Amino acid sequence: MIQSGESRELEKLFREKGARSILLVCGGSFRKQKLYGRILEAAEAAGAMLTEFSDFEPNPRYESVVKGVDVFLRKSCDFIVAAGGGSAMDVAKCIKLFWNLDRKENYLKQEAVENTTPILAVPTTAGTGSEATRFAVIYYEGNKQSVHHTSILPEYVILDPELLHSLPEYQRKATMLDALCHALESYWSVNATEESKSYAAEAIRQVFRYIDAYLDNEPAGNEGMLRASNTAGKAINFTQTTAGHAMCYKLTTLYGLAHGHAAALCVKVLWPYMAEHTADCIDPRGEAYFQKTLEELAQVMECGDVEASIHRYNDMLEKLSLKVPVMNHEGELDMLKRSVNPDRLKNHPVLLTEETLENLYRQIFRKD
Repeated sequence: MIQSGESRELEKLFREKGARSILLVCGGSFRKQKLYGRILEAAEAAGAMLTEFSDFEPNPRYESVVKGVDVFLRKSCDFIVAAGGGSAMDVAKCIKLFWNLDRKENYLKQEAVENTTPILAVPTTAGTGSEATRFAVIYYEGNKQSVHHTSILPEYVILDPELLHSLPEYQRKATMLDALCHALESYWSVNATEESKSYAAEAIRQVFRYIDAYLDNEPAGNEGMLRASNTAGKAINFTQTTAGHAMCYKLTTLYGLAHGHAAALCVKVLWPYMAEHTADCIDPRGEAYFQKTLEELAQVMECGDVEASIHRYNDMLEKLSLKVPVMNHEGELDMLKRSVNPDRLKNHPVLLTEETLENLYRQIFRKD
């Protein structure tokens, strides 16, 4: 962890790593931040050339990553700074993973080769936790591609609460919900371990501890939520996400919802369903273990029982006053249930059939 992100601290890091050509992957809005200027100053003081790459979009496409790889190679880069939300992080991670592969072949179809190019991650939202994971998501021919490799876990991270000060209200709420859903889904995942549960529990406590100050845009709240997001990222780095995230992607594109907003709506209907169908548990540790997990989760949320923990989550969501989508026609239910990645459902602790998914999606929509 880089403690302050001051120019001298960054210069020291660049010198220690022998950086001569730095690729800064960032969105245009990052140029307005003080930290942007510090990175430029540090690179110059360390005698390193700095090249910016911003030619990518939200939910970045494979083609954009290819452009980034071309810039990385053309400029002989040896260090990457990723500054932004999940999209910037995903692009930077994929550039690192792809740059030493065969440029004549599709990078996604090649086996990754370990490389030691350092990544310094600078999250500008408190949500994705991407700075703490070995995962990235890009889109190829309109389809989501999950990329994962241990070497794309960033070695260095700056958590600067000042970067959250200008976040729009909706993005502030949605990214926080993404962090909370990461932690909740990690806690009940079939891949959960004692260590991952420890991270997930701490992230959940941090979200509820700092939510009011964070929504009021207070520095302490911003700092606390950044740490919650980072801690939740450490949890899903062990477990990956479960059905909440598997179900949310099509909701974002069909109804124009932010990712965290959509994930939170999915978790809202999944949680009570799981509590009522523990007999359908597919976690190899068994139904009793899963029931105990839900009870432990209630304790983490300072609730007396599972039902109370679900109510606390729902009350929090209601207070955020986020819109609930309206289904346009019944055919959308079929599109939604077919969009769910079955591999991601293997991480989920309760069996979900296509019929169940359809019923769960139906519960999400506003009843006019």
